[in-house]
Amino acid sequence: MDPELTSFTQTAGTTLVTLMATEAWQHTRDGLTRLWQRLQPDRAHIVSDELDASREEVLRARSAADQEMLSELCLQWQGYLRRLLLAQPEAVEDLRRLLDDVDPEATAHAARITQHGTASGRARVYQAGRDMHIDER
Repeated sequence: MDPELTSFTQTAGTTLVTLMATEAWQHTRDGLTRLWQRLQPDRAHIVSDELDASREEVLRARSAADQEMLSELCLQWQGYLRRLLLAQPEAVEDLRRLLDDVDPEATAHAARITQHGTASGRARVYQAGRDMHIDER
C-alpha cells in the first residue's frame, strides 16, 4: 500500500473513533453504512453493528479515561478502512468527502503531516502525531 493511503487510513480511523463521542456521530455512522452498503453490501450489516459496538466502547473508555482502549479502537477501524480501500480504491475520495463533511479539520491536517527521524549508534527516535507515552524501565 502506498504511504499516502496508509496515512489517510490512519487519520480516518482515528477521526472516526473521535467522532463516535460527538454529536456528529449519527451522520458519520449513516454515511459509513451507506458507503459499505454500496461497496460491500454483504458486509454492510456487520460493519453497522461494529460501528454501534465501537461507539459504546468509546463512550465507556472515555468515561474511564482508558487511552489504551481508545488506541485499540483506532487501530481496529484503521484496519477496517484499510481493507475496504484496498478492495475498493475508488472509495478513497468518498470516504474523504464524508469525513471532510463532518470534520474538515481532521482530514485537512492529515495531508500536511510529515515526520522524519534518524538515529545512529544507540540513539532512539520517538515521534508521534498525537499523544505518546514511553515507559522504559
